Amino acid sequence: MATVPARRRALPRPRLRRPGPVALTVIGLTLLTLASAFARTRELSAAYWIDEGLSWGIASHHFTAIPHVLREDGSPPLYYLMLHIWMKFFGTSEESTHVLSLIPALATIPVGWWAGRSLFSERAGWFIAALFAFNTYLTTYAQETRMYSWMVLFSLIGSACFIHAFVFRRRRYLIGFALSIALMLYTHNWALFFIAASLTAWAVIAWKAEDRRPLLKDALLGFGGAFVLFIPWLPNFIFQARHTGAPWSTPPSLHSLRVAVSMTVDGDRMAMPILLAGGAGIATIFARRRGLEREATIAGLVLFFGTLLWAFIGSQISPAWAYRYFAAFVGPLLLMAGVGLSNAGRLGVVAGLLIMAFWIPFGSIAHKSIDRHVMWTAAPYLKKGDLVIVGHPEQDAVVNYYAPAGLRWANEMGPVSDPRVMNWVDAMSRMKAATPQKNLEPLIKNMKPGQHVLLLRPIVEGTGGWTAPWTSLVRERSADWARALEHDKRFKLTKRLPHLRADYHPKGLRALIFTRVTPG
Repeated sequence: MATVPARRRALPRPRLRRPGPVALTVIGLTLLTLASAFARTRELSAAYWIDEGLSWGIASHHFTAIPHVLREDGSPPLYYLMLHIWMKFFGTSEESTHVLSLIPALATIPVGWWAGRSLFSERAGWFIAALFAFNTYLTTYAQETRMYSWMVLFSLIGSACFIHAFVFRRRRYLIGFALSIALMLYTHNWALFFIAASLTAWAVIAWKAEDRRPLLKDALLGFGGAFVLFIPWLPNFIFQARHTGAPWSTPPSLHSLRVAVSMTVDGDRMAMPILLAGGAGIATIFARRRGLEREATIAGLVLFFGTLLWAFIGSQISPAWAYRYFAAFVGPLLLMAGVGLSNAGRLGVVAGLLIMAFWIPFGSIAHKSIDRHVMWTAAPYLKKGDLVIVGHPEQDAVVNYYAPAGLRWANEMGPVSDPRVMNWVDAMSRMKAATPQKNLEPLIKNMKPGQHVLLLRPIVEGTGGWTAPWTSLVRERSADWARALEHDKRFKLTKRLPHLRADYHPKGLRALIFTRVTPG
């Protein structure tokens, strides 16, 4: 039998190496992040609403002036300082500034995976990463020029580091915990409620501990370290607490408390599978009684529920209850939801797939406000020196963003030298004292024939949020100013913009353009 020549012999096929666990993890997280980025960039060009205009306005000041400017606003400085630097490099368009909020929203995916894997299990890590990748609350604020996606990221890191440090007693995580709550304090004032929840969770852990002294020492290091980092801002914070606030808000009801969680997961239809499947998984953890895993679950739940309940209690004393502020508990909420779903077996998988099916094709968020449309429509009728009176004073900044240059600015409280900022210092008392005779007449008495007054009135029809002390006063004063101009024989109402359907009640402003027709 003839032998096959050596050169013709088939070479052994090389074995294809399967990707290792690290490579598979990187691939999985990359694909998840790319899918999330696609879902969260469909409305990057959406128009600004009130608060986004304020973000741009405050951040557009000189870097070193921003902390002083914020004494009038009532907010911490970190986000505005970051936005100032961001705009220097990438511009001030809606798309550009929205990307700054996209970054932390995407960062929650690998951070959520790390938190779940390092605290509970690999399976938990993937469930948590998926929840953060497509959660509709984060999808909304990933495309908004505000600080809320950053708050979610910081609260997630803070929750994970708290459990590592105080449940598993891994002291190196005290640094991460102190830094994360300090970052929260410099980002939004609802950080105080997260800290209150952290102290509550620590008290639960200490109550069960046999030796409390090391726990007390670690608490002093973690919480004390954050306080030391916050000291430079403390004088401004005290001034803001005394002179600014949220008079636009009302104390939340028990119904508001009940729906708060469902609002962050796209309503009751998604809250129910998370509650049922996630609750079943957490019940499984409690039934196993596996020591530290059980204690870590309790701590995480206290961080979530505690932040929510302390915020509810605090808002009864000083109302500051708003959907966007829920960012302070979304981090621990999704962390514990992922833990629960991952321990619920097939029920958790089915519930997770159902949640993704509703979250991924999340609807449009483009119509947050019609302010851009109103100003673009009104601009052709305005010229240099015309007067703009913003009836809803905190909308000065967003209107200024879309307005042509060279206009004069005012609101019911009088002339506004810097429309990029809302001056909340004693605003209620100043608004109560305002009258058309005292505040409007000085603005219009020296105007010349042919000049215009653009009066921007807030849209209050069909909205249920105009009953707070501030908003009800704004509604009354803007109506007073409109009546005063309509009955002033020196002026003629020449335009009403935009033209809206009778059944269409968007958020934002309507424009009335008055033209001076007689000399003084």
